[in-house]
Amino acid sequence: MTTFGDEFSLILRARYPLVYIATQEEERVEYTLRQILKNSDNRALYNWDFVDGYTSNPNIKGFATKNPLQALDLIEKMAVQKPAIFILKDFNKFLTDISVTRKIKNIIRTLRLQPKTLVIIANEIEIPTELFNVFTIIEFNLPTPSEIRNELDRLFKCLNQEADVRFLETLTRACQGLTLEKIRQTLSKSLARYNSLNQKTIEVILNEKRQIVAKTQILDFQDVSINLQAIGGLNNLKHWLRIRKQSFSSKAELYGLPAPRGLLLAGVQGTGKSLTAKAIAGEWQLPLLQLDAGRLFDGIVGESERNVRQMIQLVEALSPCILWIDEIDKAFASNTQRTDSGTTNRVMSTLLTWLSEKQSPVFVVATANNFEALPLEVIRRGRFDEIFFVKLPDLKERKQIFSVVLNRYRPATKKLFDISKLSALANGFSGSEIEQVIIEAMHLAFDENREFTEQDILDSLDQMIPLSEIDPERTKEMEEWAKSGRLRIA
Repeated sequence: MTTFGDEFSLILRARYPLVYIATQEEERVEYTLRQILKNSDNRALYNWDFVDGYTSNPNIKGFATKNPLQALDLIEKMAVQKPAIFILKDFNKFLTDISVTRKIKNIIRTLRLQPKTLVIIANEIEIPTELFNVFTIIEFNLPTPSEIRNELDRLFKCLNQEADVRFLETLTRACQGLTLEKIRQTLSKSLARYNSLNQKTIEVILNEKRQIVAKTQILDFQDVSINLQAIGGLNNLKHWLRIRKQSFSSKAELYGLPAPRGLLLAGVQGTGKSLTAKAIAGEWQLPLLQLDAGRLFDGIVGESERNVRQMIQLVEALSPCILWIDEIDKAFASNTQRTDSGTTNRVMSTLLTWLSEKQSPVFVVATANNFEALPLEVIRRGRFDEIFFVKLPDLKERKQIFSVVLNRYRPATKKLFDISKLSALANGFSGSEIEQVIIEAMHLAFDENREFTEQDILDSLDQMIPLSEIDPERTKEMEEWAKSGRLRIA
C-alpha cells in the first residue's frame, strides 16, 4: 500500500503545482511534511493562515495577515531557484473569490517551472469547478496501527509502566479511528482519572468514540452487554460466527486470512435478527454502530450522497467494528416508487460499491423482514459472505429460548417451570413473542403483588396471538421459500 509520504514525495519530484489535503490534523500533516523534506531535497516550508499570516517568513513575520491575495504574492516573489512548499491553511474558504481564483490560475505557470508547491490544508474538500482539475487531492488518513503502537510505546516508556502484549494490542485497536491529538487527550484523561493505563482506559476511549458518532446524527453507537449465549436456537448461524471470531486479529492477518465482509439476515419479524447483530458485537468484542438507512436521505440536494460518504468514512475510521444496517429492505426496496431524481439509486450505488470493494475490517450485518423486496444487486454474492434465513423457532429452539429468557429474568427459580410443556404450547411464536409472553406473565403477577408462576405464562400464551396466526399465508410463504434451498437456514 502506498503511504502518504511516498505519494507526496512522488508529487514533489513530478513538480505538481497545487496539492489539496483534507484533514483535521494540521499539526500532524505539518510534522509529516517536515520529515519528508528532511529526507529529500531540504525545501523551505512556509505556513500561512488568515489570522497570523506567514509565521515562518524569515523577513517579515506575520506577512499577508488577513490577506489571501498577498499570501499568493509571496509565492511569485520568492527567488526562482529556491525550492519551497507553501502551506495555506483553510484557504478553501477563499477559493470562491474571483480574484483569488484568477491569481491561482496565473501562478500555475510559475509553479510548473520552479521547484515550488502550493499546499492547501482544509477540514473537507471544497474546490470550485473551475479549479478542480488543477488540484491534486491527497488522502491523509488517520493514524495507522503502527503509528498508534509507537505512540503507546513512547507513553508507556515515559510512565515507566510495563505493558502486557495482549493489552497493548487491545488498546491499539481501541484507539483506531481517533486522531493522534485525540488519542493523546483521551489517554491523558484516563491517566488523570486512574493514574495508569488499564482496562478502564478502553471504556474512556469508547466514550470518546460515542461522542464522535453522536455528532454525525447518522449512526448510533450501541452499548452491547450480550453475546451469542443470550440467543436461543440459530445453531447454524452461531457456528458460522464462532469460527470467524478471531478473523480480525493480527494472527489472522499474518495467516493471510481476509477479514469477513458481513452477512444478511432475512426472515420473519421477531425472530432475533436485531438481537443477533448485538450479540455478534458482544461475542467478538467489537464496537457496534447502528445505521438507520432512512437517516441517509436528506431533502437538500446532494446531502444524501454526502451523508453516505460521511458514514462510510466514519465506520472505516472506527474499524475494526460491526456496522448494523437495520431493515435494509425498507430503504432500498425494489418496488418502492420514489420521485427523488435518482437520489435513492445514487445512495444505494455508493453503498453497494463500498460493500463490494471495502478493504477495512468492517463487518456489516444487514437485517431484512421482506427479503423478496430487495433488489438483486443488494443480495448478489460479493456484497456479503453469507445470507441466512431466520425462520420461526422449532420445538428444540423454543426450549432454548424459554431457557435463555427465564434465566435472564429468574435464574434462581428457572427450574420450577416446565419448559418442555411451555415450548410445545408456544408453537408458531417467534423469539420476541416468547419473551413478551413471559413479560406479560410478570405483569399479571406483579399487579397481584406475588411472584409469577408457570400458570401465568400459560394464561399469557392463551391470550397472545402470534404474528404467524395474524398473517399465516405470508409467514408460510416465506418459510416455504426459504426451505426451497435458495437461502441458508440460520
